[in-house]
Amino acid sequence: MSGRVMDMSPSRSAQPRSQGTERLEARGKFLFAGAEKVHLKGVTYGPFDPGGSGYGFPDPERVDRDLVLMNELGANTLRTFSVPPRWLLDLAARRGLRVLVGIPWAEHVCFLDSPELTRSIRRTVEQAVQGCADHPAVAAYLVGNEIPPDIVRWYGPKRIAAFLRELVDVVRQRHPEALVGYANFPSTEYLETDFTDFLAFNVYLHREADLRRYLYRLHTLAGDRPLVLTEFGIDSNREGLETQAATLSWQLQTALTMGVAGTLAFSFTDEWFAGGYDIRDWAFGLVDRERRPKPAFQAVQRWYATDELPPLLDYPKVSVVVCAYNAESTMNACLASLQRLRYPAYEMVVVNDGSTDRTGEIADQYEGVQVIHQANQGLSAARNVGIANSHGDIVAFTDSDCVVDPDWLYYLVATFLASGLPAVGGPNLPPPEDSFVASCVAASPGGPLHVLLDDQEAEHIPGCNMAFRREVLEEIGGFDPIYRAAGDDVDLCWRLQDRGYRIGFSPAAMVWHFRRNTVQSYIGQQRGYGKAEALLYFRHPYRFNALLYSRWRGRIYGGISSLFSWRRPLIYGGVFGRGLFQTLYQRPVSFLTYLPFTFEWNLAAAALLLWALVRGGWAWAGLALAPLVLTWGCCVGSALRARVDARADDVRGRLLIALLTYLGPLLRCVERYRWWARGLSAAEPVKLTRSPRALGMSWRQCAFSLSFWTDNGLEKEAILHGLREAVTARKYFVLVDQGWSDWDLEVHGGLWSRARIKVATENHGGERRVLRIKCALRGSRFASLCTVGAVTIAVLGVKLGFLPLVLTGAAVVMAVAMVRECLSLGRMLHATLQTVARRARLHHARRLQDQPAEVQ
Repeated sequence: MSGRVMDMSPSRSAQPRSQGTERLEARGKFLFAGAEKVHLKGVTYGPFDPGGSGYGFPDPERVDRDLVLMNELGANTLRTFSVPPRWLLDLAARRGLRVLVGIPWAEHVCFLDSPELTRSIRRTVEQAVQGCADHPAVAAYLVGNEIPPDIVRWYGPKRIAAFLRELVDVVRQRHPEALVGYANFPSTEYLETDFTDFLAFNVYLHREADLRRYLYRLHTLAGDRPLVLTEFGIDSNREGLETQAATLSWQLQTALTMGVAGTLAFSFTDEWFAGGYDIRDWAFGLVDRERRPKPAFQAVQRWYATDELPPLLDYPKVSVVVCAYNAESTMNACLASLQRLRYPAYEMVVVNDGSTDRTGEIADQYEGVQVIHQANQGLSAARNVGIANSHGDIVAFTDSDCVVDPDWLYYLVATFLASGLPAVGGPNLPPPEDSFVASCVAASPGGPLHVLLDDQEAEHIPGCNMAFRREVLEEIGGFDPIYRAAGDDVDLCWRLQDRGYRIGFSPAAMVWHFRRNTVQSYIGQQRGYGKAEALLYFRHPYRFNALLYSRWRGRIYGGISSLFSWRRPLIYGGVFGRGLFQTLYQRPVSFLTYLPFTFEWNLAAAALLLWALVRGGWAWAGLALAPLVLTWGCCVGSALRARVDARADDVRGRLLIALLTYLGPLLRCVERYRWWARGLSAAEPVKLTRSPRALGMSWRQCAFSLSFWTDNGLEKEAILHGLREAVTARKYFVLVDQGWSDWDLEVHGGLWSRARIKVATENHGGERRVLRIKCALRGSRFASLCTVGAVTIAVLGVKLGFLPLVLTGAAVVMAVAMVRECLSLGRMLHATLQTVARRARLHHARRLQDQPAEVQ
């Protein structure tokens, strides 16, 4: 099998600055020049009096002196607010600086009302790109800057976004290899620009906690794109020179520590010309008008002059655990990336879980890697072995089919230190693939995803990118070995939250995760996820709905809901649209979003179609096809919205993505039901040593009662805990009341039956107690749905001859099976309750209706 290779970033700055103008690419959360990871560290330059050189810039000699100062600052980028002339780009390239080209146009007017004005704007953008195209100093283009919120509100964000997309397309037609962005700001945060190559934002926040919170927010908006702060700063006239220096210092430290891909301080100089006026009452510059450095210059220089990320307060030892099974195609790429990590205190532990290929041999070739070979025991068991053989204060996990970012551990640990949380995870992104099918699979929903409760806290972090403090892993007993291939991460996250712990999210701590590269392996993955969901149901039943779909409180990022949603998000604009931070609020994901993709919906649609074909008539056939057409329309819509590699961005690719979008949820659901049925049917029959007492069944209530007395002060918990342990040991599925039910325990006897038990305690003074137990026998939801469905279809299809008789007979058979299973479950519980009572030294008491009328 050929290996999958991915060489993303050996060193941050192995090249001299004179070669720093190599073309930039956006890969995941960061920018790269070839194999070199690049942080844009820059300043804004201008706008200046358009008099001077006639280009809106100082004369070339002054510009060159300014560029020398920028070199001294340690900057590698400058942002312009007007299109730079070719000579300025030449000077920047000679000084090893990149230029973020701003293209100004009439953003401040209602431009969409005038077709002539919109054509003029397109021509402006086109001419600007023609003047800069193919110049090595061009880092990216900004096709707009801070369209006022009133203008966006006037037309609506969708129309504005559509126009910006047109401008982005104009740039890409003229300069295909260039990056393109739009400089947004908090007053129009809701403006969605996911068609740009990076998220550019102008942010002015002067309290560190506020900036940190907002950077989390911007990372969420950026998704899998780099985040670039295209403006930030503070006025030294009003705040003072020292405050300006201190503020810029912590702003840069916070931004770099949180994984911002680019920072451009506003501004290089106090010289500022705007709106036809020379602005003299504001002074945001790092140098004054005469180019004399201010204290802020040295403050920024501290962070710009080094290629290292800001030092952390502590560097706890981290153990990186990789569990591998038949991973020879990706093992080299994974371990090579781990060896390139830029973190001073970490160890690598590889658990070769019984691989039959060259996985173990490849791992043994890497120095500094502890490799443990064992017989195949499954993923969770392998993770526990990795924990037991590691020594770090933090244990981080990634998968053998992942390539980690060089600063992965840095960002994880930074989040641990800043939040104090016991668990932190990050995003996993599919890398560019080398084949048509693999590209389509990577763009299809169904991969490992993170679930966020808000911008900083996660409900679930995927197993390919998660880390935990060692003491917490030991407290909860590590991973549950029942999960052999999937579900272990979900189970661990839910168990942590059940104990009151919170999980942090580090948006810059990214890993590249190779998706399945064939349709067959994708199908196998989805089936494995379905099995894991069934196993999770038996461990965490209250986190699932009646149809066995997991109930997430947070928002799933990257799933079907991100590609297709019935519910529009809400925009908070403030009174009269004057809010400084106008936020887009995503509504909670409704089950209706997923409904057309569910097995139940498609089964009902197929049954309706079959009935229509038997009944005959075009009208009935059209009505029956409507649910399926809706489902297929949703799949095609999701496929059209998916971001896919260029090699698969055609009709064939989109159709394959639509097909996988349709098949994935169905396969998961079928497998989930299969393993759910197997789990419910796994109960071991109770072998009675002697005949139980008569059930004393009340057929009207479908329930039986038992009573026991004690003079030892035992409460009802003695019976309930004993019963739960006894039936769980025989693999019966037991639900415990969480405070919202009128029963204490619910025991499932298989696919057809369940029993609800509740206990009342009578206090007769001193230590004397009478415990009265009622056990109500009921059919399961599955049995009820099957019976009702069969009868309903029989009634609706009376004109179809023998079919109603067949369905009615099926309903009778199911009802008999349900009654039989209920009685069997009742006999088992009756016997078990007596055994539990005997072990607790309880004695039989007469039923209340059998006692005299006067009870003392």
